[in-house]
Amino acid sequence: MKPYAVQFILFLTLCALSNSVCAQLTWQEQQSLKKENEGLKAPFKGITTNGTIQEGLFKLYSTGVTTEPVRNAAVAFLESLDDAQREKTKFSIDDDEWRKWMNQDYYVRQGVGFIEMSEKQRKAAFDLIGASLSAKGLKLSQDIMKLNYTLGEISGNMERYGEWRYWITIMGEPSETEPWGWQMEGHHLIINYFVLRDQVVMTPLFVGSEPVIADIGKYKGVSILQDEQDSGLKMLRALNDEQKSKAIIAPSTAGNNVLTAAWSDNVILDYAGIKASSFTRAQKDQLLLLIQLYVDHMDDGHAKVKMDEVQKYIDDTWFAWIGGSGDDAVYYYRIHSPVIIIEFDHQKPLGTKKLYGNDVHRQHIHAVVRTPNGNDYGKDLLRQHYLEHPQEHK
Repeated sequence: MKPYAVQFILFLTLCALSNSVCAQLTWQEQQSLKKENEGLKAPFKGITTNGTIQEGLFKLYSTGVTTEPVRNAAVAFLESLDDAQREKTKFSIDDDEWRKWMNQDYYVRQGVGFIEMSEKQRKAAFDLIGASLSAKGLKLSQDIMKLNYTLGEISGNMERYGEWRYWITIMGEPSETEPWGWQMEGHHLIINYFVLRDQVVMTPLFVGSEPVIADIGKYKGVSILQDEQDSGLKMLRALNDEQKSKAIIAPSTAGNNVLTAAWSDNVILDYAGIKASSFTRAQKDQLLLLIQLYVDHMDDGHAKVKMDEVQKYIDDTWFAWIGGSGDDAVYYYRIHSPVIIIEFDHQKPLGTKKLYGNDVHRQHIHAVVRTPNGNDYGKDLLRQHYLEHPQEHK
């Protein structure tokens, strides 16, 4: 058991015995403990529509897309760390650490932080991210980090925000044949990357920012998620009036509609909106292009593998919308099939109220990608691997 886990269990025990001890924890530590304990009460099952996993969706097979560059980059990253950093960065492949992520900036992170890395170590970390993701995915990750610096400039609080307040953990041993993976997490950026031979699962993925476009400061001009925003609206506008009446499940948004963010591993989320089986070929193609904007954060080869899987279930894919459809509208949309969930949401303002006002606006976005039916974090592939190799699962 990792030292932090022992400490957290001790904290809980002491808090149960003494309110004064609990009061000595920082608010950040208390909130982290509370969220973790609530979130991990139930073992992982996966997101479902009715509480029952739809079986047979995910198979162990060779994709033909090498993961060797990712493994090499992970080995190089671990070798760049000193012994103490390496110790706190490595977890077992089936550790609950996979599930211990949260978007909020106050969450207590594990692993090694960019804020404590040398320039050489940061380069090795970005090499790992770059080997795993597409160029687009790497740029998005780095731009989110930069925009978190912008939020620090706006709020005047670089202790709370900043470009380097992101952490990396490695699950299992980087291997050609055995399951392993890595996780990056921090404010508005969580990447879970599971590897089994040449298969990859890159969910849960959480991306976003406040602000979304830097109007001031060191990184003025940096922007993210504009294509995902605009293409979502384009998808709604591609529907006829009857289709729109089914897709729009609420006419306006109050913000904060995301249902599959942190601690939602087992949420029951039924299909909503309109089913793509009723779409024309052109509308289905439009929906696939929208989905691909999110999937293309993976490296090109594994993105194609995932899109083939998505296309297989396109007629069982649903599109739901909350909000308006004007040029400057704020809105939420969800794409939901047996093999993928995507949520996009214009959020209520928090750190940018003094610049952009109190209403829901386009300068605060959350987006989440999930693999429902038990394969977030590659859990279903890992389960099947253990069935084939029971001696590895103790």
